[in-house]
Amino acid sequence: MTRPLHCENLPLTDLAEQFGTPLYVYSQNALTKAFSAYTDAFAAQQPLVCYAVKANGNLSILKHFAALGSGFDIVSGGELARVLAAGGDAGKTIFSGVGKSEAEIEFALEAGVLCFNVESLPELDRINAVAARLGKTAPVSLRINPDVDAKTHPYISTGLKANKFGIAYADALDAYRYAASLGRLNIVGIDCHIGSQLIDLSPLQEACERILLLVDQLAAEGIVLQHIDLGGGVGIIYQNENQPDLAGYAAAVQRLFAGRPQTLILEPGRSLVGNAGTLLTKVEFVKHGEEKNFVIVDAAMNDLMRPALYDAYHHIEAVVPKAIPPFTADIVGPICETGDFLGKARTLTCEAGDLLAIRSAGAYAASMASNYNTRNRAAEVLVNGSSVQQIRRRETIEQQLANESACL
Repeated sequence: MTRPLHCENLPLTDLAEQFGTPLYVYSQNALTKAFSAYTDAFAAQQPLVCYAVKANGNLSILKHFAALGSGFDIVSGGELARVLAAGGDAGKTIFSGVGKSEAEIEFALEAGVLCFNVESLPELDRINAVAARLGKTAPVSLRINPDVDAKTHPYISTGLKANKFGIAYADALDAYRYAASLGRLNIVGIDCHIGSQLIDLSPLQEACERILLLVDQLAAEGIVLQHIDLGGGVGIIYQNENQPDLAGYAAAVQRLFAGRPQTLILEPGRSLVGNAGTLLTKVEFVKHGEEKNFVIVDAAMNDLMRPALYDAYHHIEAVVPKAIPPFTADIVGPICETGDFLGKARTLTCEAGDLLAIRSAGAYAASMASNYNTRNRAAEVLVNGSSVQQIRRRETIEQQLANESACL
């Protein structure tokens, strides 16, 4: 009999039988190795690695990274609550995002976050006002848009003039001067983030060079920074991409940082969790059409939005390949949308009742999941060697309906 695919030491067939499908399966060893890749590559700088919670905010994953010494990059008050619930350190947490509310700023100040990554002058005013009301001083770092093309998908490019993120490079000095004029702000750093899923890391080096020029100009004006945050964005292999040269990027940063006293901060997300996760799904039907074939599975776009949203590729394979003629088909879910596809034109050997593994589903899968078509969100499990823990129970219809009322 063909050996089924495994996660670490456990067969995916056993996990499906125990927990059902669709099912997100994560490898704890893969999470650890991905985090260590950063700490090893950048060892000379001893950086603060702040995991980007938006990639996957499961409490157990956050707790694991916290135990490894990770800080956190958050973009909402809800993500801060997750970090704290998982035992993360607010003092190693950076609050990013373009639209922080007064309530979120107050929550973060009371919790004692490391700093706010500020993206506009009105946000500076709001943080200053909230800090004054609370009798506190708010640590801030300005997110500067270096106008560097990350050469990635337009939806996940964040460093160009046309993007909503950050303060324009040409306006950076004036923005820092304005921040220095506000009485309840403590300027502690500078930040940039040019995009996500970067395979060629040379744009990151270019952004670093432009940011360091600003650091020197600020120092000449008496604004001396404590940290330099180069953001995240390092990609992963989904299909046939080249392996990003993390060591080469780290060596370039080490050269550029030579003699500088500031702490280096990095904000990886996808590259820490993406390839640690698999979405396990069951084939419901194989439908042979006039123009194409379809493999209809019990996972759908509400479980993995990336293909529908970005036309993103995820490798899909049979958990137990069968000795039957292979055929080419679109892998689709049961949602009532033509855009509900998980893969197009894939060659597989499978039949109804078989299991498929959708790879690279550790990032932006569970975190973007929804209840569209009143579907329950899937369970999540974390595998460590030969043991497994359920880290999120499968949602129930009762839980979905609990906050609604049938009023006339």
